[in-house]
Amino acid sequence: MIVLTYRIETSGSVEALAAKIASDQSTGTFVALPGETEELKARVAARVLAIRHLPEAAPPSIPEAGPGPFRRADVDIGFPFDAIGTDLAALMTIAIGGTFSIRGLSGIRVIDMKLPEEFRGAHPGPQFGVAGSRRLTGVEGRPIIGTIVKPALGLRPHETAEMVGELIEAGVDFIKDDEKLMSPAYSPLSERVKAIMPLILEHEQKTGKKVMYAFGISHADPDEMMRNHDMVIKAGGNCAVVNINSIGFGGMAYLRKRSGLVLHAHRNGWDILTRHPGLGFDFKVWQQFWRLLGVDQFQINGIASKYWEPDDSFIRSFEAVTTPLFSPEDCALPVAGSGQWGGQAPETYARTGRTVDLLYLCGGGIVSHPDGPGAGVRAVQQAWQAAVEGIALNEFARSHAELARSIEKFGDGKAA
Repeated sequence: MIVLTYRIETSGSVEALAAKIASDQSTGTFVALPGETEELKARVAARVLAIRHLPEAAPPSIPEAGPGPFRRADVDIGFPFDAIGTDLAALMTIAIGGTFSIRGLSGIRVIDMKLPEEFRGAHPGPQFGVAGSRRLTGVEGRPIIGTIVKPALGLRPHETAEMVGELIEAGVDFIKDDEKLMSPAYSPLSERVKAIMPLILEHEQKTGKKVMYAFGISHADPDEMMRNHDMVIKAGGNCAVVNINSIGFGGMAYLRKRSGLVLHAHRNGWDILTRHPGLGFDFKVWQQFWRLLGVDQFQINGIASKYWEPDDSFIRSFEAVTTPLFSPEDCALPVAGSGQWGGQAPETYARTGRTVDLLYLCGGGIVSHPDGPGAGVRAVQQAWQAAVEGIALNEFARSHAELARSIEKFGDGKAA
């Protein structure tokens, strides 16, 4: 059985709406169908398993809902496995998609999903995940420290390569194209790959450390996306940024089956589905689809993010991607980003359970350091050393100039 938990809101009967969701999304029709029997319906019918009432809502999640009061409850509904199988498109359509169109709901949010054992091994899952990301970057015992090439800089390929060279020499572990940097006229992907990969390979030859660079390969045409993938592989690359909402389930499945790259998922567009607290999805549900399809690294914002998402939401997202679905190998590496600099390291370390199994991604927090990107890398490394050793940042900064300058620059929280 596949169990979905919906937080429903209605001016009518919660019990009646719960039953309607179960009926409409499995066997319900407006008129009886030829050959329909109670036995057949019982085999594929969804069932209401539990209803937990919550305090009433005021105002309703949908403003046009009419007069209240608006009753709320968390409702568990079980869908027979035989009615859906392991097809993720069917799961999204039946258990999630149609529920939002049901009349009488003033709000509905999908807050949990529990998949049965039949899903184990039905989809490829992460190819590299946490262990593979660590192995390929050569980083153990601390977070993987990364930064971002921002399209707002307007850097041409040779200019990007100059900055990448400085970051590599400073000891950065990971660099990625911003999700908006795919193949613009001023910086085609093919030219970026040609300019950047020789620097990475040369550094690997000299030091034994291969910096992981995630190139933006997303494309609406899966075949074109695979050509981008193959270009990176041929040049010696090992990672790609994938805009998962833009390429969809089919694009992700197509890529993962053929991929030799670490797949770094950017969730842009996710906010459309979750930002209203009474509508949409919890990340806990949505991320399961993408992990099953094969995401290795998952961006989830961070502490004191520059965006709308509160810290508690980041922590819930962190817990979601690091909780096994069926085994530890199906976990994705959490990527803390969005307005990060060294200043958030202590709280990130404390609130994620004192773990260093994450990729700590800073854009402006590294490349906008007053003494240059190289100093920015060292400042973040120093901040994480202080966090793990339990030393206050201001105290640690007395003997670490790069961190001190970073605090001067970003101490107001403006590291975006």
